[in-house]
Amino acid sequence: MAATHEITCINKSDRQNPHERITHVGRKKGAKKDGGPWKITQEEAIKGIENGTWSFLRNEKGSRVNIIVAKSRYGNKYLKTEADGEQPNNLLSLPECP
Repeated sequence: MAATHEITCINKSDRQNPHERITHVGRKKGAKKDGGPWKITQEEAIKGIENGTWSFLRNEKGSRVNIIVAKSRYGNKYLKTEADGEQPNNLLSLPECP
């Protein structure tokens, strides 16, 4: 069974450009009482989801939203919330990870 982790922050390759990709996902300090902060690359998160080691979620307005691996029309894998279309991706609106 995969260990589930909440994503509360991201890093993007160009924070000012909404079309740039997520480079890292993580959890900020103090975001959850039962665990410390962490940060991994998007590629590590994708591998963890695909091999069943990890699952990720985001809390949206009190509801759990699962994070899934999607593929762009160009064949690039990326993370998104289940409810999103390719654009917008509400992961992109998360604050910057330290």
